[in-house]
Amino acid sequence: MDFIIGATLKAVKHLYNTDLFAGDINLQETRKEFEGQVTIVTFPFTKFSKKSPEQTGNEIGAYLQNELKEVAGFNVIKGFLNISLSDDYWLKELYIEILPDDFAVFKPSGKKVMVEYSSPNTNKPLHLGHVRNNLLGFSVAQILSAAGYDVVKTNLVNDRGIHICKSMLAWQRFGNGETPETSGLKGDHLVGKYYVLFDREYKVQIEALKASGQTEDEAKKNAPLIREAQEMLQKWEAGDEEVKSLWKTMNSWVYAGFAETYKKLGVSFDKFYYESNTYILGKDIIEEGLQKGVFFRKADNSVWIDLTADGLDEKLVLRSDGTSVYMTQDLGTAQLKYNDFHMDKSIYVVGNEQDYHFKVLFLILQKLGKTWAKGLYHLSYGMVDLPSGKMKSREGTVVDADDLMDEMDKTAKKQTDEAGKVEGFGEEEKQHLYHIIGMGALKYFLLKVDPKKRLLFDPNESVDFQGHTGPFIQYTHARIRSVLSRVDGLDSNKATEYNQLAPEERDLIVSLTQFPEIIKVAAEGYSPAVVANYVYELAKIYNKFYHEKSILQAEDEAAKQFRLQLSAAAGKVINKAMALLGIEVPERM
Repeated sequence: MDFIIGATLKAVKHLYNTDLFAGDINLQETRKEFEGQVTIVTFPFTKFSKKSPEQTGNEIGAYLQNELKEVAGFNVIKGFLNISLSDDYWLKELYIEILPDDFAVFKPSGKKVMVEYSSPNTNKPLHLGHVRNNLLGFSVAQILSAAGYDVVKTNLVNDRGIHICKSMLAWQRFGNGETPETSGLKGDHLVGKYYVLFDREYKVQIEALKASGQTEDEAKKNAPLIREAQEMLQKWEAGDEEVKSLWKTMNSWVYAGFAETYKKLGVSFDKFYYESNTYILGKDIIEEGLQKGVFFRKADNSVWIDLTADGLDEKLVLRSDGTSVYMTQDLGTAQLKYNDFHMDKSIYVVGNEQDYHFKVLFLILQKLGKTWAKGLYHLSYGMVDLPSGKMKSREGTVVDADDLMDEMDKTAKKQTDEAGKVEGFGEEEKQHLYHIIGMGALKYFLLKVDPKKRLLFDPNESVDFQGHTGPFIQYTHARIRSVLSRVDGLDSNKATEYNQLAPEERDLIVSLTQFPEIIKVAAEGYSPAVVANYVYELAKIYNKFYHEKSILQAEDEAAKQFRLQLSAAAGKVINKAMALLGIEVPERM
């Protein structure tokens, strides 16, 4: 709409002898209840027009209609000048901008962005919170890539520490040599089983010690199991071969399980980092900070940073015995990632319970003079809740990702069969459709909400073919493919003979033209919700067009070919928008 802005600047100069900048023009999409497609807010102009907002709007509207062939008419509602652009303008947009293959394809920006997401622990399976994390991270990476950025997708795996030793010790004690092959369990579920078992046995020991007269804190410290787990961690850090061998074996089971889950979720990574390789990083940075006076050492030899002047508090960065804390490790890992990729932006996709941690991390790096620290961003997201009783978790505490995806496939099968969407399908085709509908429902429901908001996920509601859901959009795409499959080909020459748009056709073209800007806005805000809500509105507009205007039985061949072209354009944009959310769309349903 730059041409509208330019002409408005000229109108203001001509009518009121006032020079404005492009940023002074407030352009909006016209509200649905009013005629027009573009609205100029005229309230700010009254200070130099010395006239009412309505009179100012009418004068500018008349100027624009006289000067621009694209302006077919206008109306003024209070301080809002609503402009109707000509059918010729929208038809050119369709043929010159939307239909070509390079529509919504951005040139490379020359900027590199890292998106770090997933970050699982190797002592348990991925759960519902991880699902939101993975889908959010992957979608943000897709959107940034579409917007022209060079994107690196990374996963920092928490593969060491006391929690890993708990699973290892429980397996040694109670496992009887059980493996994924002998148990029939996915490796991550098997290891998670022993983590839960450790916790159960640990609690039994705590209660026994309390019964013998120890306080709860004493009992927690003195329980034999936790002492053995701590001893195992010390052996691991000392490089004990037997402990390291068991650690490698059990982690390999978990990685195989994670790989299955990631594949079913449809997410991927370019680079894996492992805490077992990075936990000792950061000590050099602590030394650097001490020399620069950024950190200070206390009497017990521990190292701290004082952030009270920044509205935070004092933060420990190295223990008195010289061992790392999480902050030490994260400082070192941030430097390592930058050394590896020299990215302009680094996005950490982590739940909002870590908001304070990342404020501190980024601030410390800035105080250390790391110029790249200004490009660090914490994409904070809220928790996901389920309606009580909807699903039971295997561990009894959280819903794991595999159970959730299996449940989604079953829900999709039930609702798809009931809606009669699989008539004439072979068994393999049915199973594929159930899965992409189930995953489309899950992904769309989690991504349509602003990342920062906590959300309630209802599996049944998410698979509603008539609601604000992924399956509704998937069905719209299948509807478009069905229409296009019933013709031998498209005749673009014949389509161009159609030159008088119905409101439903114009609305659809207007919506399609917005797609590049939607990608840009979503990329700037790291928000898949922008794309998700756009593609839902687009699907609604297409369905209204489909029901109001006959396509295959159109009034003449020109109208038929035009509507087929318009359908093809809508299908292309829906497909691409859903791919940015990591959602597959079916060819038929």
